[in-house]
Amino acid sequence: MPCEDRDVIIVGSGISALMLADKITAFKNVVILTKSKNDKSNSMLSQGGIAVSISSSDHWYNHFKDTLNAGCNHNDPTATKVLVENGPPSIKKLIDGGMQFDRIIPITYVNSTAAIKAFVGENGGATVTSSNAKKMLKWAFTQKERILFLPDQHLGRNTAFEIGVPLEKMAVWNPTSDQIEYVGNLQDVKVILWKGHCSVHENFTVENVNEIKKNKPSMNIIVHPECSREVVALADYVGSTKYIIETIENAPNGSKWAIGTEMNLVNRLIENHSDKEIVSLNPHMCPCLTMNRIDLPHLLWVLESLKRGEIINQISVNETIAKGAVLALKRMLTRA
Repeated sequence: MPCEDRDVIIVGSGISALMLADKITAFKNVVILTKSKNDKSNSMLSQGGIAVSISSSDHWYNHFKDTLNAGCNHNDPTATKVLVENGPPSIKKLIDGGMQFDRIIPITYVNSTAAIKAFVGENGGATVTSSNAKKMLKWAFTQKERILFLPDQHLGRNTAFEIGVPLEKMAVWNPTSDQIEYVGNLQDVKVILWKGHCSVHENFTVENVNEIKKNKPSMNIIVHPECSREVVALADYVGSTKYIIETIENAPNGSKWAIGTEMNLVNRLIENHSDKEIVSLNPHMCPCLTMNRIDLPHLLWVLESLKRGEIINQISVNETIAKGAVLALKRMLTRA
């Protein structure tokens, strides 16, 4: 239809133009003039997208200070305040209007902080364990096009690969450099892996595997999926802590096993299954210092203190963070 037959001509097809058009079409005849393709607007092409503090554990004022710092205080404080303070309600209006801002769902390993769980819960995601990670990632792909996996990149990579995601469609987000590590077209990425890892499982190496295969070729190698992709690819069996325990329990007498997981568990398996030859995949592995902080004497001390009415080492979680974290946990528990 010719433009002269319209009441209003809007030049551009970005977010501002489309919001205006949506608002006035009820009482005005509108035409939008845009480039040859309507997906070439600055809103679509902007590298950083839209930055808004929408998490209940965040606040617009934090965003305000970060924006001033990023601009070396050259930006106008008044204008910056208006933008960031009105950002959350503006984004809500867009979402309520049907706009799908992101195509990414966050998923976090259950061994993460309450704040991370809250972020995941507030953004439609869920927690996972090493046992149900495969099932939960399949669910996540029914919700969004891409997955952000926190905080263990190896568990995310190995699980995604197991359900059919090619390695070349996985990228790594480096929180230190604040950059995504990927060679290729970012539109091809299906899984974004937070650049984190378990300090214990990363110490199992390809050299450890090759050493076992060379010196004890009849020994089975079983590892946890928090090991690196290279180690997992060479192992005979891969699975969660529960899977490792059950596999050893059901293994025939006299079978030989090199286990790539936390040393305390390996030692318990050695003690409980003297009919089998069991070693750690890494002969120089140390027990997990974090897990060693939880032991029977300290547990007994806490329980006896509670019985006396004494609260020992109480951990308190902010109510807002707790609410989001519980939401992430419930999404897992209803599906796992």
